[in-house]
Amino acid sequence: MSTFTTECYQNEYLPLGASEVNAIVTVTSDGAAGGINQPDAAEIVILDTSGSMGVPRRKLESAREATSVAIDCIRDGVAFGVIAGTDVARALYPTDGTLVPASAQTRAEAKGALRRLKGEGGTAIGSWLTLAGTLFATVPGRSCHAILLTDGENQHESDEHLDGVLSELEGRFQCDCRGVGTDWRVSELRRIASALLGSVDIIAKPEDMAGDFRALMHTAMGKATGNVSLRLWTPQGASVAFVRQVAPTIEELTGRAVQVDARTADYPTSTWGPESRDYHVCINVHPGEAGDEMLAGRVSLVEGDETRAHALVKAIWTEDQQLSTHINREVAHYTGQAELADCIQEGLEARKEGDLATATFKLGRAVKLAAESGNDGTMKLLQAVVEVDDPATGTIRLRHDVATVDEMSLDTRSTITVRVGPGAT
Repeated sequence: MSTFTTECYQNEYLPLGASEVNAIVTVTSDGAAGGINQPDAAEIVILDTSGSMGVPRRKLESAREATSVAIDCIRDGVAFGVIAGTDVARALYPTDGTLVPASAQTRAEAKGALRRLKGEGGTAIGSWLTLAGTLFATVPGRSCHAILLTDGENQHESDEHLDGVLSELEGRFQCDCRGVGTDWRVSELRRIASALLGSVDIIAKPEDMAGDFRALMHTAMGKATGNVSLRLWTPQGASVAFVRQVAPTIEELTGRAVQVDARTADYPTSTWGPESRDYHVCINVHPGEAGDEMLAGRVSLVEGDETRAHALVKAIWTEDQQLSTHINREVAHYTGQAELADCIQEGLEARKEGDLATATFKLGRAVKLAAESGNDGTMKLLQAVVEVDDPATGTIRLRHDVATVDEMSLDTRSTITVRVGPGAT
């Protein structure tokens, strides 16, 4: 069983009249000392096998190879299966409506089934996910994870239908989404990954699929807990402004609250391996008088009925401006990282709509924020889309010859954050 630890970073001191309390809570899991006593797990690879996946042929061949690599990474005893998705979903392996325990024999059988794949038909991602949910339901009590690969848009279902499917499946399994090429929609896969607590990324070249699938499955096999929730208690009269994961990626959790009682709610965080994540908690409270202190919130890590760790969020009102005006570096850093992601997405959307003034302003602001926070990865992606004249001021010029793959890479990876550097102030 994993051991969890928490650290809370905040400026507890508030000026008179202030009601907003902010804190960054860092949660670290030791991954059960290297993966000992890992939970029962289930894995499904969901492959787009629509007609477009066969053009060029190398795309579908690479998907077969990547899935074979992923299957080889599944440890013995883990229940698994493969789904082939077009405008309908079908279980490629096994074909009897169940999942099978991984073994040398079942891995070989699954890889043999992959050889029968061919590209034909359309795209209805909601049906693929629905079948995955049905198959996972045949192995109750397991930690369930899927990899979904597509090369196109969800053309054979309405957005409303997909939203209904996601609402039904939320909390039942985790799904990492990958788009190959440039004919899929980032916003669509981001919506799926966000609802199912997974990641989204672009695979620019078919030959890169295998490495990506290997990394995803290795991570999944390293998970050492079942589903863990972030539980937030707030006192009478307080309200939660937001709860969001801010590292390693930004994920909005506020709307996913599950009420435990009038003052307590759980926010899903899915499974954990040996890793550390940061959460930004913002709570509104009634302002106090000078010298008043209060417990503004209690953050706990809960697995099943067991509390694994907790941290306290405090508020102290003071007339000392030197104390109350100090901005906690972790809070300031992640507030900037959240704004960075918003600026990138809003800037790219404005660029698509031909609003070049807004695009220049938003992407310029993104450059400035990336420079200030030392987010070199995002800065490199930005430089493929804009000419940077002065990163310190965010002075940029839009490029006119931007490759679609560069624009989509920036969009998909806009929510990847960097942590506060040591010695930052």
